[in-house]
Amino acid sequence: MKRHNPIPALFLALASIVAAGVSALAQEQAVVSTRVIYPGETISVDALDEILLRRPPRGNTAIARMLEDIDGKVARRTLLPGRLIPISYVREAHLVETGSPVTVTFAEGALTISLRAVPLQAGAAGDMIRLRNTESGRTFMGIVLADGTVRVGDI
Repeated sequence: MKRHNPIPALFLALASIVAAGVSALAQEQAVVSTRVIYPGETISVDALDEILLRRPPRGNTAIARMLEDIDGKVARRTLLPGRLIPISYVREAHLVETGSPVTVTFAEGALTISLRAVPLQAGAAGDMIRLRNTESGRTFMGIVLADGTVRVGDI
């Protein structure tokens, strides 16, 4: 009678368990919308869902992986339910809108000058935009700050 060696069978069983564990860990997470989100609409968490990908997405397109990646951002394109959301399809919310007067400040040392100007472009925090001085009509460039004002000088 021939004896069966249990070591190869045990090795195969351990290898399959490890492979199953590795494949479970290798699953990537992504974010999809649960309803149609139209361009210009602010995205909220209640319109999103996290899913596990069965295989990695094709191509080099960066997609939203976490809810925090796109919560509060604005859709640039229509986002369809159940589809992966490329990061390029969303943008930061504009803090400054075209035509809505904003406060512009220039500060150097103890000197601070403020004036009202009309943005000629919309912008998010950190964007450089063009503005028009309401009194002189001259145009100039400034950087949008997180509080919705615009800074000029030392740009």
